[in-house]
Amino acid sequence: MVVWQKSAGVKQARVLNCPALRSPRTAPTIRAMTTLPLGRAVRHEWRLDPDFLTVNHGSFGATPLCVLAEQQAWRDRMETQPSRFMRAVLPGALRAAADTLATFIGAEGKDIAFVDNATGGCNAVLRSLHLAVDDEVLVLDQGYGAVRKTVRFVAERFGARVTEAVIPFPNPTEDAIVDNIAAALTRRTRLAVIDHITSGSALILPLARITAVLRAAGVPVLVDGAHGPGQITLDMRTIGANWYTGNGHKWLCAPKGCAFLWASPDSQDGLHPTIISHGLGGGFLAEFDWTGTRDFSPFLSIGAAIAFHQRLGGEAMRARNIALAAEGAALIAQRLNTETAADGPMTGAMRLVRLPLGRPADDAVSMAARQRLLEAGTDAPTHVLAGALWLRLSAFAYNESEDYARLGEIAARVMREIAA
Repeated sequence: MVVWQKSAGVKQARVLNCPALRSPRTAPTIRAMTTLPLGRAVRHEWRLDPDFLTVNHGSFGATPLCVLAEQQAWRDRMETQPSRFMRAVLPGALRAAADTLATFIGAEGKDIAFVDNATGGCNAVLRSLHLAVDDEVLVLDQGYGAVRKTVRFVAERFGARVTEAVIPFPNPTEDAIVDNIAAALTRRTRLAVIDHITSGSALILPLARITAVLRAAGVPVLVDGAHGPGQITLDMRTIGANWYTGNGHKWLCAPKGCAFLWASPDSQDGLHPTIISHGLGGGFLAEFDWTGTRDFSPFLSIGAAIAFHQRLGGEAMRARNIALAAEGAALIAQRLNTETAADGPMTGAMRLVRLPLGRPADDAVSMAARQRLLEAGTDAPTHVLAGALWLRLSAFAYNESEDYARLGEIAARVMREIAA
């Protein structure tokens, strides 16, 4: 458990006990799932500030104390003899971590490389492209901003073009999304970059249907799955993509800077990390596993994060988070007398609620609203979509219904202040 104490006026978390850790010499065994009481009953597993309303797990996740301890154990082992660790321990430990992750996401470890974040995984694929003048790369209008900028950067270097498929919003249908992506393809489309779960609008896209259309057109697919691992069930064998990149530090609660890039066996040739190092020419894993000296502990701790995820209930917890997000969004929409952005199978553990602005929204008012939310003791992203201002909430194991009742009251007060 954690006891909060004050030191020099600053609250700090003191770990009183943590589940016993195995030695970091071997990958953890992923045991059968258990279901623990969640919500307030498990908040002691994290260092979360008890006075701050945490309803934004989707942005950066939150690493539990036992996983942080696992990470520190790996760091300590490295520092006992760095040269020996890097040469004799790290290569096998990194592959063991990849094998553990592979079991969780329906893949094989030999097809998984670790990267710092999903944006880095997208960069590796995009910056390995060879395009011709007037070739096209297809993105979504609701695609993640950093990735869209990377696509533009790469396309401009070759004189290629960026094309865009529109995701209807709010209340889109799967058919409309698939039809719009199909309609945006041309004979010059060389790659499609598809978000699995959109960041701003929090939509779970019908990925299997989308990749089927793209494969039929002969278009390779890069999936930005930043929010996928730990929020929804994944199976790389059935997803139909050439490349899939996802974060471990969001919904899987791994240490910050833990993500992966999965590449289908026939899509690994010519794929390079963004840092070229000694492994160049040695193949996919030789290039990605070593890009130079760094802290590998986030990657090596992924097994502990998966084990923690399973201990909280695994699939049952994921379903509970999705249901709680729906309940929370409905509570807030009712409090604000507005609407939610979507319902049904395209929604997950993040939801959007329209904020009652009363006029067209812009980035300035969105930034002002988010700043006021921070000052009020919470953080929830605000986004301008379809001319309106939307609040994105997340639901995770440590959340419960009263968090969203509280968020609704804060949001109502903030919007009154903005309207004044």
